[in-house]
Amino acid sequence: MPYYESVFIARQDIPATQVEALTTSFSEIVTKHGGKVTKTEQWGLRTLAYRIRKNKKGHYVLLNLDATADAINEMERNMRLNEDVLRFMTVKVEALEEGPSVMMRREERDGNERGDRGDRGDRGDRGDRPSRGDRAPRSRDAASKE
Repeated sequence: MPYYESVFIARQDIPATQVEALTTSFSEIVTKHGGKVTKTEQWGLRTLAYRIRKNKKGHYVLLNLDATADAINEMERNMRLNEDVLRFMTVKVEALEEGPSVMMRREERDGNERGDRGDRGDRGDRGDRPSRGDRAPRSRDAASKE
């Protein structure tokens, strides 16, 4: 069977338990049609790039699927009908990713703040700056003549 990655965004005002219920219902649809859900990741509540149906944020969920096209079509049909799903996207992939996805790895990496910024290099002595009042201000006429 072909492999798919599916991501859907649920409304911001529903609780996380309802997002989990949505995920299990979509997973059950896939398994009823002979497919398997190999991995499920909840990316949490994230800010959207632009408003979607008056929502500024959304709950993101990733599903890695090993399923037939019929199972994917039925899952997407149910996603379209569900009011809580703002957007979804399913992509056919060559192989399913093992371990955490890029989004989950990014969250792990961001947890350590900025970390060590390293040596700043030799900046040298910058010397004294001339005071701002030493030079005469340039007029627009002088700048246009140059």
